Amino acid sequence: MSIADWLALAAIALGVGFFIGTVGVGGVLLIPALVWLGTVPIHQATATTLFSFLFTSLFGTWLFQRRGSIDWTIARPLLVGALIFSYLGARVNALVEVRALALIIALVVLFAGTYILLPARRGKRLQRDGRTRAQQFLLLLVGGLAGFGSGLSGAGGPLFSVPMMLILGFPPLAVVGSGQVLQIAAALSGTLGNLQFGAINFVFGAWLTLFELAGVLAGVRAAHAASVTVLRRMAAGLCLLTGLLMLARAL
Repeated sequence: MSIADWLALAAIALGVGFFIGTVGVGGVLLIPALVWLGTVPIHQATATTLFSFLFTSLFGTWLFQRRGSIDWTIARPLLVGALIFSYLGARVNALVEVRALALIIALVVLFAGTYILLPARRGKRLQRDGRTRAQQFLLLLVGGLAGFGSGLSGAGGPLFSVPMMLILGFPPLAVVGSGQVLQIAAALSGTLGNLQFGAINFVFGAWLTLFELAGVLAGVRAAHAASVTVLRRMAAGLCLLTGLLMLARAL
């Protein structure tokens, strides 16, 4: 790799961290960056990005908690579900054929971009608060699905949990904050699964993490201080462009 490639990876990681802190998604963009710039096999790219998310989620959780933006009644069942099923997703990842995995990730990226591009719903609809048994079970299910998807694709757990939770009517800021907590479990469990196959590139993982953390710090501040409409559109554009490129390459 050239110095320019390393710097490009750093810039992408910085932007990804920013979007993770602001809108909860964007981490999946690291996978094609590692494949194209780092010439890393896709299984190793998914494992390496998931490893880096362990540190960004810990940092993001701390930042959101400092601002009182994490509702632990909502976050706890998500954490449990993700912890259980992310490991299973990582094991399935190692068994999936490379081209099939590339197609899965491309579709995930396109889904994320399409979701972010949709305007936020407004109205006086009653929002869920996670305080009933039915809602706790629902959150456990969301955490399990998000954890499995994260372990399988290497994408951040919030990529799956954020759209599901918003559709179900949970408060937006609490959704983004709890996504940081969920990602701790998903990244830890999925990384343990990936370690059994020696799939993590720790050199790339450390380099990406360094710049992702700086981006998360700026992103969390933006999430609490300003409208994120323009940022959502930027993230959507990046996801859609990357997903289309990956889909074309896989096909």
